[in-house]
Amino acid sequence: MAFRFRNFFCLSSFFCHLTLVFVLLFCGLTGVARVRLPAIMGDQMVLQRDVDLNIWGWATKGEKVTLRFRGAYYYTEGGEDGKWHVRIPPQRYGGPYMMEINDMVIRDVLIGDVWLCSGQSNMETPIKRLVERFPEINESNHHMIRYFKVPTQNSLTDVKEDIPPGERWHSGIASDVMNWTALAYFYALESYQHNGIPVGMIVSSLGGSEIAHWIDQKYLKKFPELLVDRHAIDSLRLAERDQGAALWTEEHYNDSNWATVQVPEYWSRPQQTNRGVSYFRRSFVVPAAKEGRHAKLYLGTLADSDSVYVNGHFVGSTAYRYPPRIYDIPAGVLHAGNNNLTVRLRTDGRDGGFTPDKPYKIKLDDLSIDLVGEWHWQIALDQDKIDEYKSRLRHMSQVGSGLYNGMIHPLRDYGLKGVLWYQGEANTADPTHYRDYLTSLVSSWRVHFGQPQLPFLLVQLPNFMAKDTMPGESNWARIREAQFQASKEIPFTALAVTYDVGEWNDIHPLNKKDIAKRLFLCARKMLYGEDVVASGPQYQRMRVDGDQVVISFEQTGKGLAIGHGKKLQHFAIAGSDRKFVWANAVIRGNEVVVSHPKLKDPKAVRYAWSNNPEDANLINKEGLLAVPFRTDNW
Repeated sequence: MAFRFRNFFCLSSFFCHLTLVFVLLFCGLTGVARVRLPAIMGDQMVLQRDVDLNIWGWATKGEKVTLRFRGAYYYTEGGEDGKWHVRIPPQRYGGPYMMEINDMVIRDVLIGDVWLCSGQSNMETPIKRLVERFPEINESNHHMIRYFKVPTQNSLTDVKEDIPPGERWHSGIASDVMNWTALAYFYALESYQHNGIPVGMIVSSLGGSEIAHWIDQKYLKKFPELLVDRHAIDSLRLAERDQGAALWTEEHYNDSNWATVQVPEYWSRPQQTNRGVSYFRRSFVVPAAKEGRHAKLYLGTLADSDSVYVNGHFVGSTAYRYPPRIYDIPAGVLHAGNNNLTVRLRTDGRDGGFTPDKPYKIKLDDLSIDLVGEWHWQIALDQDKIDEYKSRLRHMSQVGSGLYNGMIHPLRDYGLKGVLWYQGEANTADPTHYRDYLTSLVSSWRVHFGQPQLPFLLVQLPNFMAKDTMPGESNWARIREAQFQASKEIPFTALAVTYDVGEWNDIHPLNKKDIAKRLFLCARKMLYGEDVVASGPQYQRMRVDGDQVVISFEQTGKGLAIGHGKKLQHFAIAGSDRKFVWANAVIRGNEVVVSHPKLKDPKAVRYAWSNNPEDANLINKEGLLAVPFRTDNW
């Protein structure tokens, strides 16, 4: 029997030691800080070829970080700011590869061309809407194209260091392709099938967003209405902070420099008003015989809500003005000599204070300590100031940069081949500054990503709404004009003209495939150095020849042509009265002659100048649409 007990105790001791080892091991593991990666980095990601690759993340200061990729090792550690960075030399396209970062493994990594796609709802139209029109989507078998959708994050006041978690990279195979957006898919497919280089599409867009929301604040300075009132924000943060929290309730806090006020009293009478939070402090003397005794505190009624402390100990609170304040002071709180009473009072109106003709005393059995008289008083939170700063921030929903802060800034170290931009519908209500906005956006992103020549491929707004029976003004046409002007003025920028692929009764046309083809045609010429015609005819100049206007073009390719039908359509002409009428237009070489039988002194011509210029049919012989234009500046 003794033997059995000895074995029992030996086994018990063994298991106790084993348990201790596991506990210590678990504690040690949980105490080790874990390296964290940005949300965009994970399995199936695509990294940009032929550029220095930035891999980054977060770790505790001094924590060692080892990155292993394609047989090479890279070492770094967490910096003062909790971040780490590794720079990998340029890589030739290919994959899939594996990347290890300490104990983390990222699999199926490709090296190829990465495109950032942004704008509004037409950039994020789900591909599942298009499967009936393009049934081949259901049989997609393209593992070398990848897609990542940045979750929505609108930050009006501060730039974000990371995008929200929860998304992942998707490939172009049938079981994964329904996670894609349509334009990104067709563009990636067009690119990969043409040059055989893996493609990564990062879509950071939001339906209904105006362009200013995507621009860095530093590039909106000439638009004051779009700027965040930084002073008001910072001041509001300070104003909303209770200056006395965890400090002014301490027993020995020095309040000798505070103002004084008579208690009881309403502040509206002595003109000492404060909407917000104030602290009131009063010293009182407890005789030695009553030290440490339980007591009752009577504070009449207070307007509006209070928290009460005796010698730094919380003794009670009331949420609104009417109940009588009778609080217990627990035994052991009071001591002989000077003691302190602090009231934290929140006042909602102008009539806050201590209600007169109510009891204000401490009752210690047979001893009553009178609290009526002079108290020290200090404001901790001024609601009037808070309301003033909030009034200055009432336009916050209209300021710019919120989507830039939350959905573009966090991607700043990710290498890119270029940007696809499809936006403008939300700005058609006021197209006045769109050209400047677009220029500012391109400039800010190029600085942000550290690529002064970062290519931008722009989608010009397609046709939409019912056709006009007579020529007229069009904000959609003005946005198209602004997009074209920006593409001409900003280097390494190209425009895809799309006024034939829209739908008059749907702002989200389904033909994203042709848009992708036109965008990639621009990329072939601008980025890949191919000798292709990537633009349709562009207005160059006009001259009046009697009762005719002769329009000259550039980008005519092999020559001007009629796209459909037997004659040119959607040309309008006007005289000095500025009233446009539909015109006759004929091609003469690389020029178009425009006239109207009743107009003898023409002054201006417009082409495809309407919300829905679907009938406009001037092309070059390569089949590319002429860019909408006007010769006037009316």
